[in-house]
Amino acid sequence: MKNVVIEKLNKIPTSKQKIEIVERKGIGHPDTICDSIVNQISVELSKFYMKKFGQIMHHNIDKALLSAGEVENRFGGGIIKKPMRLIVGDRATFFVGDERVPVEDVVISTAKKWFKDNLRFVDPEKHVEHQIELKQGSTALTDIFKREKEVLGANDTSAVVGYAPPTSLEKMVLKVEELLNSKKFKKRFPETGEDIKVMGLRKNNELELTIAMAFIDRFIDSEETYFRRKSEVLEELNNYLTNTEFEKTKVYLNNLDKRGRGIAGLYLTVLGTCADGADCGQVGRGNRVDGLISLSRPSGSEAAAGKNPVSHIGKIYSVLSFEIAREICKRLPEINEAIVWLLSRIGEPINQPSAVNIQLILDGELTKATLNEIENVVEFKFEGIRKLCQDLALGKIKVC
Repeated sequence: MKNVVIEKLNKIPTSKQKIEIVERKGIGHPDTICDSIVNQISVELSKFYMKKFGQIMHHNIDKALLSAGEVENRFGGGIIKKPMRLIVGDRATFFVGDERVPVEDVVISTAKKWFKDNLRFVDPEKHVEHQIELKQGSTALTDIFKREKEVLGANDTSAVVGYAPPTSLEKMVLKVEELLNSKKFKKRFPETGEDIKVMGLRKNNELELTIAMAFIDRFIDSEETYFRRKSEVLEELNNYLTNTEFEKTKVYLNNLDKRGRGIAGLYLTVLGTCADGADCGQVGRGNRVDGLISLSRPSGSEAAAGKNPVSHIGKIYSVLSFEIAREICKRLPEINEAIVWLLSRIGEPINQPSAVNIQLILDGELTKATLNEIENVVEFKFEGIRKLCQDLALGKIKVC
């Protein structure tokens, strides 16, 4: 591999810094809804293109806005006054030769299926309107897909970053959100919605979790019931957090709640997501490809969700950078932390990055053997880039 620079950082590993902050937005958060839907649209379009034309055609479905609806919350069940509106935009291939691709049909059917599969109380026929603002791609970018090469050229100049290994806080934030949105938890606490945000703070070895979790008003008949069920959820969480490696843990749940103010003092929704009447969502404001927003880590500017899986580096390199970092740490356990920066140049083959910067935090010095092993990892991962793109196209790799 060319353009590979490996260096040692004189820096304290993230896991040993005094303060660390990590966030995760659950499946029902408006931003995660946008990311998840546009990426599934990309997957379904890719499948359609491959089945019909034998190759993936140009598309980037990485612009979307979920405009919140209007509701009236009531104890025992509120009402929807105005549905949510999902606006999907950017570019796709509408014609291959003289044959028209039913892009809008794919977009709408995919979005409806996603809502039905992931949010228990959202009826996609009644609760969501769709506005499609996709247009035909530019001549220059669509031409990349007509060039008969095994590996396409990058359709953007982009820089991304990945890192490993995950810290204890990162793993805990991920586990807590997955617990709260698990089928087992929802069966026990059906009044809890899918809209969950977990903000984790580690001070030295003490853990603080601030959790916002929508409650569903049809299950709540009074303020007293709300606070009783909330306390039961808190008890469940505190039991889950016993015997962790943290010296002390503290959980805050729906911290805006205020007794004595009725519905106005409670976090209630009609559908289990605040997008039903409170907050909008947007692509790129949610989780990174590792499922987290780690504010103590370096960050790139690309939103991976919805980008095409065969030429857009914003998706491909975002995933690849994390894979390289994980493989380095797997092979070389003496490395405390690996940070991988990847840079593309538009038009150049995606397996020929213009820069690969591997930054390492380790106790000793870089040896020749270590350098050689890392170069082998980079080369190995780039040799497998076609398989990575295929897995992205088929939706086998999560990007949010």
